[in-house]
Amino acid sequence: MRSEEFFEWATKAFEVLGVSSMVVGFVFAFALSVITWTRTRSGVRSFTTLRQSLGGAILLGLELLVAADIVKTVTSRPSLTDAAILGMIVLIRTVLSFTIEIEIDGVAPWRKALRTGPEVLASATRKSLQSEPDPTA
Repeated sequence: MRSEEFFEWATKAFEVLGVSSMVVGFVFAFALSVITWTRTRSGVRSFTTLRQSLGGAILLGLELLVAADIVKTVTSRPSLTDAAILGMIVLIRTVLSFTIEIEIDGVAPWRKALRTGPEVLASATRKSLQSEPDPTA
């Protein structure tokens, strides 16, 4: 097998893995959401589970597709056009990754480190109290 064939195969493998991870991730996220709903009967928890798990699958798929684009660009004949296209693709996918991560976590990635242990515990306690049904109702 020549090196060009190998890198073409590797690029296609990354692309298939990227798309497959999103498709399988969607099925998994939907199933997990249904399980959450049947156990808790909480639409909010079910939707949150769906959103977070689907977001994670999309992030993984985007990372694999970026890897495919990098392999494709590095192994092709170098040109300024190819480098510009790769730069735009990586930029768009990076912005998508950041926005999906913010959507999943509810906080910007650079702000996560600023949260202290007590803040995390207080936030988790507030969330659990909000999602539990009122026993007096």
